[in-house]
Amino acid sequence: MHTQPETAIILGTGLGSLANEITDKYEIMYQDIPNFPVSTVEGHSGKLIFGKLGNKDIMAMQGRFHFYEGYSMKEVTFPVRVMRELGIKTLFVSNAAGGMNPEFEIGDLMIITDHINFFPEHPLRGKNIEYGPRFPDMSEAYNHTLIQKADQIAAEKGIKVQHGVYIGTQGPTYETPSEYKMFRILGADAVGMSTVPEVIVANHCGIQVFGISVITDLGVEGKIVEVTHEEVQKAADEAQPYMTTIMRELINQA
Repeated sequence: MHTQPETAIILGTGLGSLANEITDKYEIMYQDIPNFPVSTVEGHSGKLIFGKLGNKDIMAMQGRFHFYEGYSMKEVTFPVRVMRELGIKTLFVSNAAGGMNPEFEIGDLMIITDHINFFPEHPLRGKNIEYGPRFPDMSEAYNHTLIQKADQIAAEKGIKVQHGVYIGTQGPTYETPSEYKMFRILGADAVGMSTVPEVIVANHCGIQVFGISVITDLGVEGKIVEVTHEEVQKAADEAQPYMTTIMRELINQA
């Protein structure tokens, strides 16, 4: 394996097909990596992929870990620390999220401009690991330059994108109408059950982050309907080509 990636991708919901575009692949199953957790969720397979995306050396995580699966925060974010050890400088993340912004529609892509951490435990709790300071700055958790580049790519390709604040919660229940309302009042545009822990740890490790959500259901008053994992998956699959295009182009420019 002669690859020295500085770019990593967490292939969350909406980015699964990007794995098929990685060439010169070298794959390692999660269960073969010491201390690595193993995913328990349908639709999340577990392996690290090294290879090329376009002309760029990359590392991709196919399958991520969620706090609601019973993992500790250290386990959820362990792969990001592995990335740092491997010399990763930029991390690209995706997820499925419920939209609270009344401007949003199902299937929209939302570029994450900031987040609110609503998890009950902080991923940096405990003795500080010397990858970064005890009290890391989070004023630019999502890199502004990457956001601008993504906007340019979306405009060139005629892809509609939204911007917004992502609030991360424990799950695994979807939100009640009152919770959606509360999160909207708090200043969030979309809500999901992942991403925030990894992004906090990436920032602590000095890794730049770009994140994108696919809006798979709506928590907007008057538009709230019962939601299933299957419907979320379907909305994500339909948005997948657009998200893949933005990520592919952005990674090759980054």
